[in-house]
Amino acid sequence: MAQPPASADPNAPYTHQGSNGDAVLVIHGFTAGPAGMMPWAHAFAAAGYSVRVPLLPGHGTSWQDLAATKHSEILDAVRQAHAELAATHARVFVAGLSMGGALALNLASTHEVAALALVNPGLTIASPLARFTGLLRFVVPSLAGISNDIAKPGGDEHAYARTPVAGVHQLRRLFRSTIAALGSITAPVIVFRSDADHVVPESSLEVLRDGLDKSVHLEVKRLTRSYHVATLDYEAQEIFARSIEFFQEVDNSRP
Repeated sequence: MAQPPASADPNAPYTHQGSNGDAVLVIHGFTAGPAGMMPWAHAFAAAGYSVRVPLLPGHGTSWQDLAATKHSEILDAVRQAHAELAATHARVFVAGLSMGGALALNLASTHEVAALALVNPGLTIASPLARFTGLLRFVVPSLAGISNDIAKPGGDEHAYARTPVAGVHQLRRLFRSTIAALGSITAPVIVFRSDADHVVPESSLEVLRDGLDKSVHLEVKRLTRSYHVATLDYEAQEIFARSIEFFQEVDNSRP
């Protein structure tokens, strides 16, 4: 399937009108943007879905903009994108990477979502200093970037070179609210989890397992050759194929 012409901006929002009546909202990660999600988005489009990949507030410009962005603003943008898709499509599926996974889960706790496909979703932060970001943000504005944790050579998610500490503080607030809401999720979930992830710790998956109601279908697929940004890594095609298959299984199981 021929792809649309590439934008001069790798992090430009992406919209595709599909043919099967269903839609997929694709949500990028912290400090990154649509660039790291585009291969996945194109796979959903090729499968007949309408697809939207929004550029979230505070992203795609400068880390200083992200430092001034509240997590509620980012969540509101996700909810707005979902509402627009839900107004014109029978079902809306959601796919997310890293912070995008937390946003997808948060959305599913309050809105009707057909199913979730998550790649290395973040709910916890490994650094013991993370708990002090509320104070550190006034002393240390930014830290080294967390971008391009990719095993496959040549990948580039076009994320910020610096990580705003104030943004991490807001990320922690998003994680806390999402963890508290996990029990309200009813949509089936598939998680693709890298054995070697240098950004999101394994505890995020453990928290997700513990927080979901036991009646919720949760499938976990381990990735043995990919790092954090697995959508640009060695097992990307496997992620794309299985997530589409998972969404189709959900569709076929409905009356």
